[in-house]
Amino acid sequence: MTPTLVRHHTYAASSAPVDPGTRARDWAAIQERVLAPLHEAVFDRLEVGAGTRMLSLSCGSGLALLAAASRGARVTGVDTDPERLALARERLGSAGRAEDSGTWAEGSGRRARDTEPARRARLVEGPPSAAATTGAPPYNLLTAFHPIGCAAGDSEGLAPALAEAVPLAVRGATVVLTGWGPPERCATAPVLRVAARLAEPARPARPGGWRPALRDDLEEVAARAGLKPDGSGRVSCPFAYADVDSAVRGLLSTGLFDAAERATGRSRVEKEVAEALLPHRRPDGTVWMPNVFRYLVCVTK
Repeated sequence: MTPTLVRHHTYAASSAPVDPGTRARDWAAIQERVLAPLHEAVFDRLEVGAGTRMLSLSCGSGLALLAAASRGARVTGVDTDPERLALARERLGSAGRAEDSGTWAEGSGRRARDTEPARRARLVEGPPSAAATTGAPPYNLLTAFHPIGCAAGDSEGLAPALAEAVPLAVRGATVVLTGWGPPERCATAPVLRVAARLAEPARPARPGGWRPALRDDLEEVAARAGLKPDGSGRVSCPFAYADVDSAVRGLLSTGLFDAAERATGRSRVEKEVAEALLPHRRPDGTVWMPNVFRYLVCVTK
C-alpha cells in the first residue's frame, strides 16, 4: 500500500511520505516526553491551576495538556494532525467528538486517575479559530509548546496561528512561545545538521527543513503578533533514548528531516542520523544529548 501523505503538525508545512500512524506513535512514545521539563517549568512559573483556561496550539498527542489538566486547568488542544489527536484522546481519556460539539469532553474515565483530567480537556481538529468556545469563558493562557527556531518557516507560520488564537482569549491573556536554545547549548544541533546537509543545501531552505536557531526568533514572532513580552526563561531538556534505534525514530518523528528524506530517501537519512548519534551513545547503549530550550512569556494587548 502506498504510504499516505501527511502534513506534519508544526507551524511550517511538510509533506514527506510517511505512515501517519507510525510517526504519531513514535512522537508520542519517544520524542514528546523530552519536552516535559519545558512544560513543567512554564506551568510552575505561571502557577497554572484551577483558574487557568488554556488553549494549546499544535498540541500534538497531548502531553502538555495532561500536565496542565492534572494541575486543575481547563485545557483545549488544537491541531491539524488527526493521528496525534487520536493519541491525545487516548492519553486524556476523552470520549466522543468534543471537537465538533464545542463543549468540554466528559471522558470515559475507565481508571479513576484518568477521569478528572478528561473532564477538563477538549480536543479540536483544525486551525486555531476552530477552538472558539461555546458557553464557556474565554481562554486566559495560550501556549505554543512546539518549539520554533529549528525549521525553516516555522516562525513565519506561528504568527498567523497566534493571530487566529488571540481573539479567543481575554484581554491581557498570557501567551507562551517556546523555541530551541542557542546551537552551542544544544548537543542535538550537530545531529540535526544532517538534515540540512542532505536536503539539497544548494537550494533555498524548504518549509520544514532544519536551520540553526536564531537569538531573537521568539521576540520577532511576538512583535509580528502584536504581543508584549513579559519575561523569559531557559530550561534544560536532555534528549534521552533507550538506544540508537529509538533515537532515530524519535528524531525523524519531529518532521525536521522530511526535506532530507524527500531528497535522499528515508534509509539514507536513518543511516546518517544513526552515525551522527554515535558520539552521544553511552556504554550501556542509551543515547543522551543535553539541550537548552527557551520560552518567552507575553501578554495580549
